[in-house]
Amino acid sequence: MGRMASNYLRQHPVVAVSTFGRQMGMGVRAGRSLTSDIVHRTFPFAEFIRQCAFMASTSVIPTLLVAIPFGVIVSVQVGAIAGQVGATSFAGAANGLGIIRQGAPLVTALLMAGAVGSAVCADLGSRTIRDEIDAMKVMAISPLQRLVVPRFAAAMLVSVLLCGSVCFVGFITGYMFNVFVQSGTPGSYLGTFAAFATIGDLVLALIKSVVFGAIVAIVACDKGLTTRGGPGGVANSVNAAVVSSVILLFAVNVLFTQLYTIVFPARLV
Repeated sequence: MGRMASNYLRQHPVVAVSTFGRQMGMGVRAGRSLTSDIVHRTFPFAEFIRQCAFMASTSVIPTLLVAIPFGVIVSVQVGAIAGQVGATSFAGAANGLGIIRQGAPLVTALLMAGAVGSAVCADLGSRTIRDEIDAMKVMAISPLQRLVVPRFAAAMLVSVLLCGSVCFVGFITGYMFNVFVQSGTPGSYLGTFAAFATIGDLVLALIKSVVFGAIVAIVACDKGLTTRGGPGGVANSVNAAVVSSVILLFAVNVLFTQLYTIVFPARLV
């Protein structure tokens, strides 16, 4: 038992680095292939539209249902803290910025990883264990170009649309809760939000969502195309895809937040 544990601890970092490198390589190839296919008009738009429709139908309703209570929770916490320090008039700025800068991208990322990523991984994993991927390679059809690139592009587009929807729904929910439940002032809520928020905050959220969608698509496709072990292997791949995506998404979110704070420091009003 001790030897098995030692071997696992010694091999696991190597496997993790190898997997990360393979996924980075797939991401670079997918981006290059996407650009080339669009330029040369060989991009499979029909498959892209199907994937967009599938991802949207899978994730829109759960994402919006999560955005509503998320906006309420943020409003409750911000309202409580603002009331303790006597800054209730700034609840709109804190609530709106919290939702746009952090809440909307993270809600979008988690729902994309849990709903879209798992579905994409299960689809490609099932194709892999049925030897469909090997058959495509035998017929000189690139699985990357035919399967990965449309899902890669669709995930980025759907992620941006979901992030914008969460920003709107979360802000409106927080506003209504603050005004009708916490007896806040509509004018001060909107005024403080307009004073502190900038276009850069929304741009940052949308850029995050694009990157998050790309990460979810690449991790899910990589895990699906490397599935081994029959139906049980598909389940393991789906689990690994969701967990790996969530870890990467939170790490990238921290990186984006720190870079944005350094490049665009908070301005005084």
